[in-house]
Amino acid sequence: MGHSPAQATDALLGLLLPLWQLVIGVLVVVVVAVSVHRLFMRGPSRMGGATLLAGGAVVCVTVMIWVVQQF
Repeated sequence: MGHSPAQATDALLGLLLPLWQLVIGVLVVVVVAVSVHRLFMRGPSRMGGATLLAGGAVVCVTVMIWVVQQF
């Protein structure tokens, strides 16, 4: 009995999936670090709005990653 090519494709994708999660995680950390740096450069007068904006961005990215993993 021969092996199905779909099994080999699924195995390859299974090996690459953690790599993509690592790349996404690194990009999220870089974006958050840049946002925090820019937040400190603006000063305390804009900290509240910028904190809400940065927090909302992190929540949106987290939800999008969770939705993509569900499929």
